[in-house]
Amino acid sequence: MAKDKNAARYDKDGVRRVMRKRDYFSDFSGQLALGLMANIVGQLNYFYTDKVGLAVGSVGIILAISKVVDAFTDVIAGNLIDHSSGGDHKYFKWIAPQIIPAAAIMVLMFTVPKNQMAGIIYALVTNLILSAGLYTFIATPFSAVMTVRSRSLSERGSIGLFRAVGNYGAGMLISILTIPVTNMLGGTQSAWIKYGVVLGVLVMILFTICWRNGKKAKFACDYEDEESEIPAEEEEEPVPFKEAMTLLLKNKYWVIILLFNLITSVTNAVAASGGVYYSKWIFGNDNLVGITGMAGMLATVVGFILSKPIIARLGIKRTICVGLLGAALLAGVRCFVPTNFMVCVVTGMLGGFVQIPMMSLYGVLTSMTIDYNEWKYDKKMVAMTGGAIGFGSKVGNGLGAAVLSAFLAIGAYDATLEVATTSMRYSIYAFNNYLPVVINLLMFVIFLKFDLEKRLPQMREEIAARRAAK
Repeated sequence: MAKDKNAARYDKDGVRRVMRKRDYFSDFSGQLALGLMANIVGQLNYFYTDKVGLAVGSVGIILAISKVVDAFTDVIAGNLIDHSSGGDHKYFKWIAPQIIPAAAIMVLMFTVPKNQMAGIIYALVTNLILSAGLYTFIATPFSAVMTVRSRSLSERGSIGLFRAVGNYGAGMLISILTIPVTNMLGGTQSAWIKYGVVLGVLVMILFTICWRNGKKAKFACDYEDEESEIPAEEEEEPVPFKEAMTLLLKNKYWVIILLFNLITSVTNAVAASGGVYYSKWIFGNDNLVGITGMAGMLATVVGFILSKPIIARLGIKRTICVGLLGAALLAGVRCFVPTNFMVCVVTGMLGGFVQIPMMSLYGVLTSMTIDYNEWKYDKKMVAMTGGAIGFGSKVGNGLGAAVLSAFLAIGAYDATLEVATTSMRYSIYAFNNYLPVVINLLMFVIFLKFDLEKRLPQMREEIAARRAAK
């Protein structure tokens, strides 16, 4: 007998499943597009210094300013979205108006004037439009959707896994393709503009797939009226901005995840920009960054296949701790053999593998803090929580760009040289090898205080009882 595709499905905790294969695919498409936007910013440091000729110190300041401003717009966007109407379905309506401008900015990022002052101003403005404007008003509602789409923790975990692969896959695609493709097209600024056109079209297609499916999809709330034993949730009354921030700062789990996003984003930002400098100046060929990117892509595929059983076996907290310690250990290996290309490829590949399960939990961690908000304060503050945690990611990216530029400046970086000086080489070692060791160990210590995983089942029972009593 054929299975009824419309039959209700439940997870092991008795919570109704709502996600279909096409929902996961469209969600993956949205995250892939966001990942392309975010990761191309990681290539701008090299583009500005080596293709346009902007001063390395100015580049660091530009990227840091844009990310810090971007961080504050995350909080503002979250507050605006929380105060908008439309219930759980309101989030996708924020995405549609940004799709075409997002495609356009992927091209405009590379049309930088070669005059120093004009180039600096243009680079700052286009970075602000991309990061603080378009990216924020897509990423903030997109992040919030995970929590309201499904009440099932296992489905949220699967959504997080697809999003992690989309985000990490975008990073790998940018790493593999950017330098070889632009070099094949001539290696000039014009080549980068052509590359931007292709990325812009791809971003537009991916966001359209995500939005069209999202506006038609069924959410958990759509089933609650059909099942009388599950109390339907009313649309939450908006929480004033000041009160919301005060409550979030009192939520220690939110603070831990804020720091988690902040610190890991520093290493991600440095890694996104730093690999090409390593390939060019340590190994003597910037095209080699494509090989390290392909190794990372292989690790992503394997990590995707094994993430669910790893998380099921280790649990959320131990999965993250293993990922942090593994990343620190592998970066430590490179400290001892910094000029060995195969060691660099293998440690990068293994580093990607141990981090994929951890990265797939970012969204799950955010949804857990939202559940804690509801238990503690009887207020979920969905978009505000996600946007404020995004604050840590954006500040971390800004700090990462500033740290990278600072290391280059300390090493007296000069893009016109044929061979790296000793100071340049050690500055590149510092941000690629030494820094990840320190940062991942620091985050491991911070995350030891996260015990929400074992407390959450009891909290959810109390929330359900409170809702039923109303």
